[in-house]
Amino acid sequence: MRTIKYFVDKHAQEQPDKTFLIAPEPKLVQTFVQLKEDSEQFAEFLYRKGFKKGDKISFMMGNSFQSANIIIGAMYAGMCVAPINLQAQHDVLKHVLEHSDTKLVFTTEMQKPLLDKALAKVNHEIEVIVIDRDARKAIPAFCQTNTSIPAVEEEDPALILYTSGTTGLPKGVILTNKNMIASGQNVIESHELTDQDVALCSLVLYHINALCVSLMSTIVCGATLVVPHRFSKSEFWQTISDYRCTWFSVVPTIISYLNADSEIKGHDYQLGQVRFGRSASSALPASLHQSFEEKFGIGIVETMGLTETGAPILSNPLDPAKRKYGSPGIAYGNQVKIVDPEGNECPRGTVGEIMIKGENVMKEYYKAPDVTAQNLNADGWLNSGDLAYMDEDGYVFVTGRLKELIIKGGENIAPREIDDAFYKHPSVQDAAAVGIPDEHYGEEIMVCVTIKPGFDCTIAQLREHCVEHLTPYKTPKVIKILDELPKGPSGKIQRLKLKELVD
Repeated sequence: MRTIKYFVDKHAQEQPDKTFLIAPEPKLVQTFVQLKEDSEQFAEFLYRKGFKKGDKISFMMGNSFQSANIIIGAMYAGMCVAPINLQAQHDVLKHVLEHSDTKLVFTTEMQKPLLDKALAKVNHEIEVIVIDRDARKAIPAFCQTNTSIPAVEEEDPALILYTSGTTGLPKGVILTNKNMIASGQNVIESHELTDQDVALCSLVLYHINALCVSLMSTIVCGATLVVPHRFSKSEFWQTISDYRCTWFSVVPTIISYLNADSEIKGHDYQLGQVRFGRSASSALPASLHQSFEEKFGIGIVETMGLTETGAPILSNPLDPAKRKYGSPGIAYGNQVKIVDPEGNECPRGTVGEIMIKGENVMKEYYKAPDVTAQNLNADGWLNSGDLAYMDEDGYVFVTGRLKELIIKGGENIAPREIDDAFYKHPSVQDAAAVGIPDEHYGEEIMVCVTIKPGFDCTIAQLREHCVEHLTPYKTPKVIKILDELPKGPSGKIQRLKLKELVD
């Protein structure tokens, strides 16, 4: 059975004393048998309060011992987890709470005022329970009763997660137990994980990457997960050393921060057990990729995933000799193809839209059958909205998003190509190109960048850099140096928001 409950029960029986979860700040450790006991008590708590199978149970808090347990406990109970993005704007928060039909929210004293403000405008009753996210037990313990807990099936919804769109209100993606387990299995296959691995989860558990890549893979293979409150560049390597982490999952922004502002030389860190780091959520510039590996001596496996596919769809192989810089890799555990606007598969090397098919692909967009039908065809192929080409070896090279494509004078220009040119400049930390209106060409190119700490750079110097790395036609008309670029909860640059900066 591909359910979260099945795997929790399996590992509790086969390796009861194996450590499942480590929460560094409160110094809490949870074994698999404790996870099963805690999940059973959590399920009993929910059903005794009158909630029913399939109800939406939410949490509004950062990473912690309790946020991980709420996710697993609710899924174990046959309910659907509806995480709340802590970076969501007020109108989006209200929309998510109302649209998802959330019945219960676990939160902390710190987050409750913001939650209460949104709840005041929600049209249905939602119960709120304030907990200590670092407590070993956050709900009342009950004596053993005959409370009936329904069986959990593969097709039962396990997660509703709202996509962080750049325009309009986000859509609710429904992932079933089968989808979640399939995504965890895809991570295990691509990264050759075993029950001896120890993963560091620095990304937020209200985002698909941490939920599936870190949490679900650990649940499925019976390994160990380390969950600090947040990513900290000053504590990152120490945490890996202290808990003997064998791999970590990050995003390009974190790789950039670590590369610029952290060192392992001169420290007594224990890093010999680290097998690889994993990057996803947005394209990893080849220059940054190589620079990180040279500095730290740890290989980075670039990957790609979507909320609609339970995260991973593509990954570079674990073998460094088989990885390709600039590509998120080949398909693992699902099928991927590149198609033209008519839906025909493109020849190798030809740009088209990425489509995905597999047991990790979502069930539907919640309450949006028309949108589901537009994006998920009758044969089970999902339109990704991402533009890419596939080489002769099956490696995919992403060139941009359909909505982000820059069309200058009738010529299609992939923003990624412009980004990569700017990342080659030694002073640039983040870079993102976007199309802006132009009366002559229809669209022109604007690039926004941030500068690495301790570096100085002018717009004139960046423009001179373009002469060497870009053709005149692709040289940006506008270059802006900003303190920071708009980013979503996963650290992905929200490119289309840069259009708001046009004078």
